[in-house]
Amino acid sequence: MTSEKNVYLCILAGGSGTRLWPLSRQSSPKQVLTLAGQRSMIQGTIDRVLPLIPLEHILILTDPSRVELITAHLPELPRGNILVEPSARGTAPALGLAAARLRSRLSGDAVMLSLHADHLVSRPEVFLKALRAAIKTARSGRLVTIGVQPSSPETGYGYIERGALLEDELLPVYELKEFKEKPDLATAERFVASGLYDWNTGYFCWMLDTILAAFAQHLPETASLLASIVEAEARSASPSEVLTLWEAIPRNTIDEGIMERVQGAAVVSCDLGWSDIGSWASLYEVLAKDEAGNVSTGGGEHLAIDSHNCLVYSRDRLVATIGLEGMIVVDTGDAVLVMPSERAQQVSDLVKLLKAQQRERFL
Repeated sequence: MTSEKNVYLCILAGGSGTRLWPLSRQSSPKQVLTLAGQRSMIQGTIDRVLPLIPLEHILILTDPSRVELITAHLPELPRGNILVEPSARGTAPALGLAAARLRSRLSGDAVMLSLHADHLVSRPEVFLKALRAAIKTARSGRLVTIGVQPSSPETGYGYIERGALLEDELLPVYELKEFKEKPDLATAERFVASGLYDWNTGYFCWMLDTILAAFAQHLPETASLLASIVEAEARSASPSEVLTLWEAIPRNTIDEGIMERVQGAAVVSCDLGWSDIGSWASLYEVLAKDEAGNVSTGGGEHLAIDSHNCLVYSRDRLVATIGLEGMIVVDTGDAVLVMPSERAQQVSDLVKLLKAQQRERFL
């Protein structure tokens, strides 16, 4: 497969993955964990795109605390390709800054892709086809996202309502009608039954001038501050000056700030075998199970009696279970998490509680 020309990929790698605590922590965030396969999540993301985008065109967007960790996982990536955000302001400022930085040295018709560092894709050939379709559509002047055809009424994902079919050469590309927030179960069931909705992957594609024009129209204050940051960096301004400009940018997501406001956006609809592995329950879904429906992962051993449909993570210790059904047990040596799988989304509440109690050694 030949590489796409004049295309640059930005990989968002600043998340914390709190719902995978106690494995995912500040010192070992989700994107550098090996959760499925032999490579870390961020390494797997790079592996998937290399047939299409050369390494020198791949940029990592992260915060200062993650630079050394990401460098250790991606030693082949040029150090200058790690773009640092001074602090977390949301995906809109992060992607806007990346676009403004790229535009300062590239033509406006250069295409920018945005992916997350910590997702699983089990159909890489469809993934590459989806990227090609997104790039082609972006070159027509549209802002593009990639949607995944839902396999179940999942309440942990946002949804995209599709409009009219635009083309169907590589994969179906539709007008993007509306973004929907994470629904309750009844609404999710209605979305899936209608056949008109995709899961929102958070993957985007656009030409640089197209996205920067959208920022100028819909987030003018942010656009102005981003331009000031790029100008300040060009004259080697002090880090404190850049930080002051950055901290003045309102927090916002690219979905709410830009994609939900623009007219004429498009969605590539496909089946990637995709999961954001946003919780221990979603990790259970993608891993191989034994005859009792159990998953044992992490390197340790699970000894089970009358236990079914459980996920047990242990690095080196034996975990024994009796009579468990649909449970998740995670043992990281210094912490143990036990919960029913249907409450996996509440792990982030545990992390908030640990922060409130200032128990930093567990974070």
